Amino acid sequence: MPGDETLHVRRGLDLPLSEVSWRSTTAGGPGGQHANRTRSRVEVRFDVEASASLGPRQRARLLERLGPVVRAGASESRSQARNRELALGRLATKLDRALRVQPTRTPTRPSKGSQLRRVEAKRRRSRTKQQRRAPGPDD
Repeated sequence: MPGDETLHVRRGLDLPLSEVSWRSTTAGGPGGQHANRTRSRVEVRFDVEASASLGPRQRARLLERLGPVVRAGASESRSQARNRELALGRLATKLDRALRVQPTRTPTRPSKGSQLRRVEAKRRRSRTKQQRRAPGPDD
């Protein structure tokens, strides 16, 4: 992503990187002096309310599902540049998932064949379990 001035989220939505704010901190955990001194952990923030590149429907959907500010971070790599790429990718994934529209399910009835198959399977299972029983006093 270096060299790009936009973050491709999905078809029809490319965010300018000027709308994304960066913050780098030292990564926690083991690693000795390198981890304690190097600011390799990256957090990216995207302000949904202030964005000029979102349409009204996109903005409303993101505000409803993710809130006014969307954050993503990365600290897996020792390299700040690699963590930037990872964090940007995670931000794009979050935004893409939140913008997806779930199709409304239209309720349908089970077909006659599926009902018959279900009842027959229940009969077969019942017979199998009856055969496993120990014979009673009547048998």
